[in-house]
Amino acid sequence: MLSDPAAALSVVFDKDGVLEQICNGKGYIDMSTVDAETSSKISEAITSKGGNFLEAPVSGSKQPAETGQLVILAAGEKALYEEAIPAFNVLGKKAFFLGQVGNGAKMKLVVNMIMGSMMNAFSEGVVLAERSGLDPHSLLDVLDLGGIANPMFKGKGPAMLQSNYSPAFPLKHQQKDMRLALSLGDENAVSMPVAAAANEAFKKARSMGLGDLDFSAVFETVKALKHSS
Repeated sequence: MLSDPAAALSVVFDKDGVLEQICNGKGYIDMSTVDAETSSKISEAITSKGGNFLEAPVSGSKQPAETGQLVILAAGEKALYEEAIPAFNVLGKKAFFLGQVGNGAKMKLVVNMIMGSMMNAFSEGVVLAERSGLDPHSLLDVLDLGGIANPMFKGKGPAMLQSNYSPAFPLKHQQKDMRLALSLGDENAVSMPVAAAANEAFKKARSMGLGDLDFSAVFETVKALKHSS
């Protein structure tokens, strides 16, 4: 489970890498969050040497990983997926087989794009509530009882109000995923203005030195905006 496409490619192709050890009957499962092109490149290299490949990025961060509650988004060699099910059942609460290589990467990017966009809207809403004279804690209670209640708001909100951004999912990785999702949108001619704006907010947060904090630290970019005169 590696940080980005460059790391995933390095582990496979560099000296003493995975590719040097792959042969007939061996399989390689990559659980990194990368783009479909990177997964396909790795898959082609593995299978060219007689090996089997499965991409299996996960939805979930530190706490779900610690409690075996990840969601596994697998694609590639079905036989290797079936062989890995016992391990996936320990790591996660549900595993999906999504077909051909690249589909797991695409699904993960779509999920993380939605998550990043939601976090930005949530951050703006909390700041708006506070600056308009509302108790942000009451906002969290109202959200938790309504139709848009979700574990992210419930779990991240109280910590954000305390400026606690202990990293469960580093902001720099969220921004990387937003960038890759926007690239996927370009490939498929999908207009994504909300995701593009969210990406800019994460980039701003990185420029503020927040990249190693939790992705919820994008909240600081909204808080930093001055009141208009």
